[in-house]
Amino acid sequence: MKKPNKIAVLMGGPGEEREVSLKSGKAIAKALRDNGYDVLDIVLDTELVNLIDKLLSVDMVFLGLHGSIGENGTIQGFLDALGVKYTGSGPLSSAICMDKNISKVIAEKNNILTPKWKIYNKIIDNDKFNYPVIVKPNGQGSTVGLRIVHKKEELIPALNYAFNYDSSVLVEEYIKGRELTVMVLDGKAYPVCEIIPSHELYDFECKYTAGMSNYICPAKLGSDLTKYIQQASEDLFNLLKCQNYSRTDFLMDDQNRFWFLEMNTLPGMTDTSLAPMSALAAGISFNELIDKIVMVAWKR
Repeated sequence: MKKPNKIAVLMGGPGEEREVSLKSGKAIAKALRDNGYDVLDIVLDTELVNLIDKLLSVDMVFLGLHGSIGENGTIQGFLDALGVKYTGSGPLSSAICMDKNISKVIAEKNNILTPKWKIYNKIIDNDKFNYPVIVKPNGQGSTVGLRIVHKKEELIPALNYAFNYDSSVLVEEYIKGRELTVMVLDGKAYPVCEIIPSHELYDFECKYTAGMSNYICPAKLGSDLTKYIQQASEDLFNLLKCQNYSRTDFLMDDQNRFWFLEMNTLPGMTDTSLAPMSALAAGISFNELIDKIVMVAWKR
């Protein structure tokens, strides 16, 4: 199959995940150059309309964006309108997966366990919860705005904090268990990774600060549990209409039940990122992973 020649790497953008996106973008661009592609680095710090000429000058765009307009379908719809190929999922899937409430509804309707939750568009003070609970923005990634609430007195401050990042907020049942994640590429699940954070939760600091978390990849689950969570990841990939690649986050409780948390349509590509870690466990180097993502996106 003919390969694309010139690829733009789109990185940066607005929001809390800009610095992480820049790290991902630089790593992606280096890998593409190592693989022999002509690479155009584009840092998104202007209106999209100002990038049209650059985007139309390439064969494909590798999306190194995280969160906000990078993952909610905005960029994807814009590139579709231009007729430019890109990595990751399309606008519909991106919007569904960025909206935690909608993705959890779809999972639940298809008999996939997900922690009980309520969605709020304003501060509430009269609902009763069994603490602890997780409070997080409905449409953010990388655990931005997330807090664990152990008692009622902590709820309002946590809601106020989360509403700084989104107009709707999830209050979710707390499930104590092992943090697991699964990359799916071209519809196929890769080795399961387990995350052991130094904090109570796998928060932003634990995700992106070297040494703040330990990782076991492949996770020590046994073959039956591994096959089960990989199948669930592939099922969710299809149910949520994902394309190209994704990373699905789960918790496994003490009864070996898997609880779906969220789907990431543009997983991180930094030196602490989990998708490259999963690929490496399957014998695939970072440069090879980047090339596989390109070719899967190119053929669709």
